[in-house]
Amino acid sequence: MTSLPITRTDLSHLVIESLRDILDQSGRPAPDRIDESTLLFGKGALLDSLALVTMVVDLEQRLEETFGITLTLADDRAMSQRNSPFRSIGALVDYLMQLIDEETGRD
Repeated sequence: MTSLPITRTDLSHLVIESLRDILDQSGRPAPDRIDESTLLFGKGALLDSLALVTMVVDLEQRLEETFGITLTLADDRAMSQRNSPFRSIGALVDYLMQLIDEETGRD
């Protein structure tokens, strides 16, 4: 568990960095502008299902390496939500903040 405060900005940068790496590895061009409104998965989004799975695993590793926190991002809870936490960068960052707050006991 980490004693560092993890900010929304930290997580947003981490997700964007991961996305850029996944796009680069797959040979897909990254858009000029990537921000919290960028669609990750679904109609008109940047990632297909395989790339999304790769990104989820990458993010879990980055969270542990960077912040010392171990989270499972793709579980029944994530998959059963009405609005997918993987739809956009902003939705994913919201979900990460929620999981980290629960894991660390922050309110």
